[in-house]
Amino acid sequence: MTREPATVVAYWDASAVVAALFNDPRSDEARELAAARGAHLLSSLAWAETHAVIARVEREHGLTGALAEAARDALEAGPWRRVNVAPPWSLVRSLAQTWPLRGADLWHLSAAKAMQADLPELQFVTFDARLSAAAHGEGLR
Repeated sequence: MTREPATVVAYWDASAVVAALFNDPRSDEARELAAARGAHLLSSLAWAETHAVIARVEREHGLTGALAEAARDALEAGPWRRVNVAPPWSLVRSLAQTWPLRGADLWHLSAAKAMQADLPELQFVTFDARLSAAAHGEGLR
């Protein structure tokens, strides 16, 4: 009897997307998850942050235009489904009082936490240690 591979419902922040696009210590892990069947969710904020990283690497580290464009194409063609999400203002306020996060990270945590109400199986994919700790503290896998 063949078992169907598990499917994921994963909300990705920019740190995880960047690891999937560029070689870094977490790239293998990010690429393995990106290859998993399921829904890989990407907010407009993560989209913007990832494009900003690609442009900065191109400017500051001499990434060729062709390689930068390949990264942009990979982002476009990747497994990610774009979602429009707006975390509740009250949730952002509450989580800000609990977790010492930067603004964008607080927004990602709030967005994922809000989505978790409808998607209890939601996994939060981040390679930022502080954000990961906050996500675990909020019951996100």
